[in-house]
Amino acid sequence: MSLLLLLDILGTISFAVSGALTAMKKRLDPFGLLIIAVVTALGGGTLRDLLIDAPITWMRDLTYIYVIAGATVLAAIFRKKLNYVRKSLFLFDTIGIALYTVVGVEKGISYGFPPLICIALGTMSACFGGVIRDILCNEIPIIFRKNVYATACILGGGAYFLLLKTSLSAEWIVIISFSVVISVRLLAVTFNLSLPNVYRKKK
Repeated sequence: MSLLLLLDILGTISFAVSGALTAMKKRLDPFGLLIIAVVTALGGGTLRDLLIDAPITWMRDLTYIYVIAGATVLAAIFRKKLNYVRKSLFLFDTIGIALYTVVGVEKGISYGFPPLICIALGTMSACFGGVIRDILCNEIPIIFRKNVYATACILGGGAYFLLLKTSLSAEWIVIISFSVVISVRLLAVTFNLSLPNVYRKKK
């Protein structure tokens, strides 16, 4: 199994669990649970592939559907073990965006796009599944709030290209870029950091 495929599968699992947790919080039925898990896991990558005219992987390889179904079932079975759903959702969502950022960047590189476009593709892969999930669950998407979310993906993607200029191996570049996304997200939540609001408070 190639490193890119492994990251893609791990990201799919993380986002599927994230989507399932959100659906359970909204008390959706089993069908709704599966649909939210699917769009969360595959939405960003599908949009990315459509934009770059790449084959949509999950339509050619049903492994992704099986992985999502399995992750959704396990999330439902062990939902009582996830006592702190909000923390669990944050954990799987953060792991998912970190993995999908790297996957999107590497896919952009493989198609010969410049660094800025590759970072945009990584951010899109990481964020837009969550956007669709939140819209379907009648919530304001995290990416549109003050939370440091897409910014973490952009910084992780930028770190990837900076590390390419070093002598580090591909594995270490992936690990460090992945860690940058997670670290930025964790620091932002821990210290309540956010982007400034463009609207002034009324006096």
